[in-house]
Amino acid sequence: MKNLTVLNYSFENSQEKSMTFDHVFNRIVRFMKRNPNGNYRLMVGTDSQIHPRCTRYITGIVIKQEGKGAWACLRRNVVSRKMTNLHERISYETSLTEEVASLFTPERKDELINIVLPYIYKGSSFTIEGHIDIGSGERNKTRIYVREMVSRIESIGMDPKIKPDSFVASGYANRYTK
Repeated sequence: MKNLTVLNYSFENSQEKSMTFDHVFNRIVRFMKRNPNGNYRLMVGTDSQIHPRCTRYITGIVIKQEGKGAWACLRRNVVSRKMTNLHERISYETSLTEEVASLFTPERKDELINIVLPYIYKGSSFTIEGHIDIGSGERNKTRIYVREMVSRIESIGMDPKIKPDSFVASGYANRYTK
């Protein structure tokens, strides 16, 4: 049975527009099946940018085969006000990451794992990461939220990554928030 809320999600990249999550998932499967003996990282992360009349959020999904390239897409979300409270903005970024990550149901995760499973003893691997656009550095204003946001990502079964390792949020998604 399909989850009807999935049908309302629209993803895009430079080659394709208005992709459903089913389409995105099928692209990820196709990417991984090209070389099932690879080391794969499925990464989801969100970044935001305050604009004069709104706050723009971009959630990126990236499947990367270490040393062999990647496939990526994004989801746009706009809040029709300036979200100037840092905790609110970081928390909403994390919520959007959690929301998109939840589309990878246990059955879908199993399907991805099963692609590399026959090759595990030959060195293949698969991880799922949640990229958070925060850092723990002394001069980083977001450092006080690291524990809270990392715990949220861990609670949904993802490996949390913060700056400088959260490039899906701080690099890929950031590029499209401007």
